[in-house]
Amino acid sequence: MELPNQPVLTLELAQAMARVAQSYASEREWAIVLAIVDAGGHLVYFERMDGVAHGTVQVAILKAQSAAAFKTASKTFENAVDDGLFGLVGLPGMAPYEGAVPIEVNGVTIGAIAVSGVTKEIDGEIAQAAADVVPELLR
Repeated sequence: MELPNQPVLTLELAQAMARVAQSYASEREWAIVLAIVDAGGHLVYFERMDGVAHGTVQVAILKAQSAAAFKTASKTFENAVDDGLFGLVGLPGMAPYEGAVPIEVNGVTIGAIAVSGVTKEIDGEIAQAAADVVPELLR
């Protein structure tokens, strides 16, 4: 029997992604909360910029955990609730709000990155911008 090998999220990659998100937000004068979790939903990196509401801390972490657990963007859950799948809101740890995307390497979800603190659309834009540079960061 042979066990599969798969990539894992490292602190170094999480920090590099965080720098991309920070830069993206700072250039536009947006203050954000940033949470990056591994494939199991465990926090690898967290940052709260000055001036962000305290309530957004837990929102970012939950969004990241939801995206990692289900290997899909948190916007998918928001859309499902909008379409009437209200039961999603009752799932433990579910955050059906746009702003988190999975981190993928070679088709494997190794974690998720979430942003909170601006609008849901902007949160999603920043998270996606950071996730999009992963292949470049791994070169």
